[in-house]
Amino acid sequence: MPPAFERYADDPLAQAPAGGPGKNGVLEATFAREGDAPTRLVRDRVKVPYHLTGTLETDPAPGLTTLVAQEPTGGVAQGDRHRMTVDAKEGARAHVTTQSATKVHSMQANYAHLDASLRAAAGSYLEYVPGPTIVNEDARCLQTVSVDVADDAVVVVADVLVPDGLSDHDPFGFDHYQARVEAECDGRLVCADAVDLRPAERDPRDPATVGEYGVVGSLYVFAPAIDGVEEFADRITDRIANRDEVHAGVSTLSCDAGVIVRILGHREADVTAAVRGAWDETRRYILGVGAPADRRY
Repeated sequence: MPPAFERYADDPLAQAPAGGPGKNGVLEATFAREGDAPTRLVRDRVKVPYHLTGTLETDPAPGLTTLVAQEPTGGVAQGDRHRMTVDAKEGARAHVTTQSATKVHSMQANYAHLDASLRAAAGSYLEYVPGPTIVNEDARCLQTVSVDVADDAVVVVADVLVPDGLSDHDPFGFDHYQARVEAECDGRLVCADAVDLRPAERDPRDPATVGEYGVVGSLYVFAPAIDGVEEFADRITDRIANRDEVHAGVSTLSCDAGVIVRILGHREADVTAAVRGAWDETRRYILGVGAPADRRY
């Protein structure tokens, strides 16, 4: 836990306590597959505000199933603690997403924590591609993603940050936003990345942070056994290089364990489209098929 958020945790709440009933969301899902059969959701557990209604079998990739995490409460409030744990057993293929964007509401005290733990066993393929995170005025939000990927497995993680600014407030009117992604492969750390924005202390629009842009997108591809990681990075670069509406960069991970893509833009739609382009190219390189059509609605 970052020290700043430890301090926020001491703030009392007038309503339900932090992490109390209705504010302690839990989603646990385990996927398994036998041979060339379809991947199945073999175990799941949810606590309010998370909800599940089964899987979708619409993905063009053979044996890959889709799980949509639903949250009917309308957003994330102060004191919320949401935890997601997803396991892909040997050979399983799964795509996990959310029903829509996650709205982090304005806050007067405490903070919200959105945590995801992803584990991919040998030969598995796991995607976590949620909708954008919209952080409103005065909000404090900590997002953490931890990945444990086997040497011959693949985990794909996407994230799009949309600062408040679509309403009457100025962009970057939130108090504190931090997104941390850490990944290990067979016990060795291959990625430790963080986006830490505190507008009251440092304007995120300075040249060293996001500059003139207001929306930040990221795509992480953890694939330790991938063939030709430099070629893979070049293909993603070529795919998104001609998008004049965004500014993007692609880097390879330590130990050639995959790539990170960072995208900046003025509009959520532009950044999301660029992230999707990088994700589509990732699928074509690894699975031989592109990204699926969006059938959540």
